[in-house]
Amino acid sequence: MSEQLADLAAEAARLAGGLLLERARRGAESGVSSKSTPTDLVSEADLAAEHAIRELLGARRPEDGFLGEEGGDEPGTSGLRWIVDPLDGTVNFLFGIPQWSVSVAVADGDGALAGAVYDPNRDELFTARRGGPARLSGPGGDSELHGRAADPRGGDGLAAAMVATGLAYEAGVRERQAQVLARLAGQVRDIRRLGSAALDLAWTAAGRYDAYFERTVKPWDIAAGELICRSAGLGVRELAEREGLPWGILVASEHLLGELAEIVG
Repeated sequence: MSEQLADLAAEAARLAGGLLLERARRGAESGVSSKSTPTDLVSEADLAAEHAIRELLGARRPEDGFLGEEGGDEPGTSGLRWIVDPLDGTVNFLFGIPQWSVSVAVADGDGALAGAVYDPNRDELFTARRGGPARLSGPGGDSELHGRAADPRGGDGLAAAMVATGLAYEAGVRERQAQVLARLAGQVRDIRRLGSAALDLAWTAAGRYDAYFERTVKPWDIAAGELICRSAGLGVRELAEREGLPWGILVASEHLLGELAEIVG
């Protein structure tokens, strides 16, 4: 069953991704509003993509629940719930920066069963299902993902690590996050902040990053990506709330996880 759910997650992600790519090619979105802060934006594209996913899932799995970034939480009756970010990286999308994605996962009471993260700009689809491998399908072919246990360019410790992260919408939280980044910057190879949590997780599973951490993430940001990382053999830790910093997540290979947790946790 998880294989069928994974196929449906992939289909839904590709459907929304194609719709978004067409809108991106047409130019700037006319309908944009803010949510929690002036920097937390939602566009007509977000809403259209979520609507397309809901229609597909509603037709195929009408008894399942649905949690979408833009559409609230519907419980369902099957014990399964779809967790969807129809456009992860809205600000990038609106600014014409080709770093955004669609994230679709389905979960039961034990967590994610299957998930897909689709990057329409590169036509790369990252997928996983519980108990199975993480996979990447794209222009370069299909491959199984295993993260990066060591750096082939020399060194496999923290000093050689490429680390991805994200920043909160709220200015006060960003200031606290900047303090964490200041502690981290001198201890790693470099830090990247590209703007799509789902893609950051998928790229960590693919070995493009050694680690990823972020606070203020929501279930729809990470549900699919976290499963993909776990399926690629990476370790996942929660970052507890502390000193003005909200809950978050840290993903890395096991030999980096402890050291990074001490710095960013």
